[in-house]
Amino acid sequence: MKRVCVKYNVELDVQLKRKLLKWAEQFYEVAWLDSNNYEQNHSSYKAILAAEAFTSIQTDHHQAFDKLNEYQTTIQDWLFGYLSYDLKNDVERLSSNNHDGLGFPDLLFFQPKRLLLFTEKTVEFHYLNLVADEIDTDWQQIQAIEAEKTIGNEQDAIKISLRTSKDSYFEQVNRMLKHIERGDIYEANFCQEFYSEGVTINPTKTFHHLNAISRPPFATFFRNGPYYAMSASPERYLKKSGNTLISQPIKGTARRFQNKKLDKEMIEKLRSDPKERSENIMITDLVRNDLSRLALKGTVEVEELCAVYTFEQVHQMISTIRCEVPENMDPVEMIRQTFPMGSMTGAPKISAMKIIEQLEASKRGLYSGAIGYFSPQGDFDFNVVIRSILFNSERKYVSYSVGGAITAGSVPENEYEECLLKAKAMREALERSK
Repeated sequence: MKRVCVKYNVELDVQLKRKLLKWAEQFYEVAWLDSNNYEQNHSSYKAILAAEAFTSIQTDHHQAFDKLNEYQTTIQDWLFGYLSYDLKNDVERLSSNNHDGLGFPDLLFFQPKRLLLFTEKTVEFHYLNLVADEIDTDWQQIQAIEAEKTIGNEQDAIKISLRTSKDSYFEQVNRMLKHIERGDIYEANFCQEFYSEGVTINPTKTFHHLNAISRPPFATFFRNGPYYAMSASPERYLKKSGNTLISQPIKGTARRFQNKKLDKEMIEKLRSDPKERSENIMITDLVRNDLSRLALKGTVEVEELCAVYTFEQVHQMISTIRCEVPENMDPVEMIRQTFPMGSMTGAPKISAMKIIEQLEASKRGLYSGAIGYFSPQGDFDFNVVIRSILFNSERKYVSYSVGGAITAGSVPENEYEECLLKAKAMREALERSK
């Protein structure tokens, strides 16, 4: 089905963003992707809003990538959705048997009837023919919405519980270190879940708060009925543009300081820290290896190694790896060959995933998976679902998880403190936005 395109001149400010999400609350399916004007290479849009499914796919991990490939090649239109971490069980012969409080489907995508693409000074409405006559009306409705300027508490504070106690965390990290000593792995990402049961939150308000705290380049609000993801992700998993693939793994974290001198010193400390650099370089090598399975010979290159980027909450070390791929390769196959992302698994990847499953207490689900889109041309862009709040409104279960890379040089106490640093934004967003 064809799309009708109408363009309007507009500046995308905070007030308009609030109006857009308020307007989108009427739809069962919503995907909002926001770059927060973060200066980065390889960006395509300032923001994207997709709403109301015309077609969709939802499945567990069994033959999930085959099903997605068939759906994507058949529809050949804009598709928005997510890939859960547990699609590893489709890529490799693995399993996920840990506790699952959220109950999200393993894979979910939809073809939106309504699509808004924001650039520097314009918005383009790309509506399917059957709703194209509503473009002007929708734009007028969006502009007429009175955006909420302040967001207050309406209920008692949410009580957050830990799925893994502090003592258990230390015990499991030490077990992981034993695996490293034996040579089973040389790095693995170990995660823990924070959760609350029997709660009701306002997902839109929660996302606004989380985004205001972090302002990351890959912020996402995603809804499919009772399933909500509110993501303040700073990390890109994989982007395809023409025949070029880009991956930008994050490994290496340092806290921010209000004092500019101390903050600058922390950047330099992170940049030169041998442990943090070794973590990043290990994963960069893993991603290079993943991309080499797809790439045209001799095209895999590290565009940027161990560069330090600054965000509202933390400094992060990011590398950029790129390659060229054959013209006739299926987009979904590119994802299958590199999934899950190395920054959330470890190396060697399969061994790390097996050990992660043994030591973690919760099924990861959408956490450390990816949210993003396919274009009609087969291009795509996906984030890594970290720094994110997940909510099942039917189960009244809210969850966020954090983790870090464990290497031979890891000190369990320091890794635990890093987890608490990463969890801070999600905790604050939930405290402020019920």
